[in-house]
Amino acid sequence: MSAYELELETTEAGTSEDASFTVNYVEVIETVISSLQQDQSAMVSHTEEGHLWKFKYGSVEVFVQLPGTSDEDTLTVWSSVLKLPVQNETQLMRKLLEMNWTSTFEARFAIVGDQVVVSAQRTLAELSPAEVSRNITIVATIADDNDEALQAEFPAQ
Repeated sequence: MSAYELELETTEAGTSEDASFTVNYVEVIETVISSLQQDQSAMVSHTEEGHLWKFKYGSVEVFVQLPGTSDEDTLTVWSSVLKLPVQNETQLMRKLLEMNWTSTFEARFAIVGDQVVVSAQRTLAELSPAEVSRNITIVATIADDNDEALQAEFPAQ
C-alpha cells in the first residue's frame, strides 16, 4: 500500500468491509500552509527531488520538504530560530535540551550548520492529514513563540 492510499477495515457482525481513500499529501500541505501563511508569503519549488515550501509565520520562516510520496519518504518541517555562535552556548544547549523534554511535542530543537532550528520529521507510512497539519503547526508555533526570546537571551558573539 502506498503512502497515498490508506485502507480502513470495518468489522461489523463478523464481516469485513474495505473502504479505501487517497491522501494527496501535496494538497494537504498546501491547505495547511495557506491557513497559516501571512501576507501571501508562501513559495513552493516542485522538482524531480520533491517539493519544498517556504512561508512566513509571525517572525519566522517555515520550510516544509516532501521528497516523494512512498511510505519510506519523510515529511520534514523546520524553522530557524537562532544563528550561532552565541554568548553562553553551554547555557543555550542546556535550555534547548530542557525545552525538548517539556515543550516541543513531536518537534525538537536541533542544530543545522550554524543555525538552531525547530524541526519535526515523520515518514509517510500511515501518516494522516491531521498529523501533517499538526507537525507544520507545531514547528511554526514553537519557532515563532521562541525565536525572539532566545535571540535576546543569547546574543551573537
